Amino acid sequence: QVQLVESGGGLVQAGGSLRLSCAASGRTFSAYGMGWFRQAPGKEREFVARITSSGGYTYYADSVKGRFTISRDNAKNTVYLQMNSLKPEDTSVYFCAAYPAGSGSYYRTTSEYPYWGQGTQVTVSS
Repeated sequence: QVQLVESGGGLVQAGGSLRLSCAASGRTFSAYGMGWFRQAPGKEREFVARITSSGGYTYYADSVKGRFTISRDNAKNTVYLQMNSLKPEDTSVYFCAAYPAGSGSYYRTTSEYPYWGQGTQVTVSS
């Protein structure tokens, strides 16, 4: 089992920045790839970004590419999402999730992530 706890959400004006953190406990953190998803009211949970278990590769949704950066610190068992140039449409609950390295293929769907945090609210005002 992997337990995940997000933090860092809040209210920010459009154009501002936030950094989300996700602390992991349980199994060996470096054996898991990590992802961030978000879910707005009335919408499906959508992929935002992911990072491989070693941190060597990162992938982003087109909607956040160039504005968001995912990173991880395996020594601290933590993954981060730096969000810059925030827009009102970024308003969502943000979830971090984990997948065992090599367990899937695309890693952009919720079904590929067996472990989830409880989410943290991000609200961007216009």
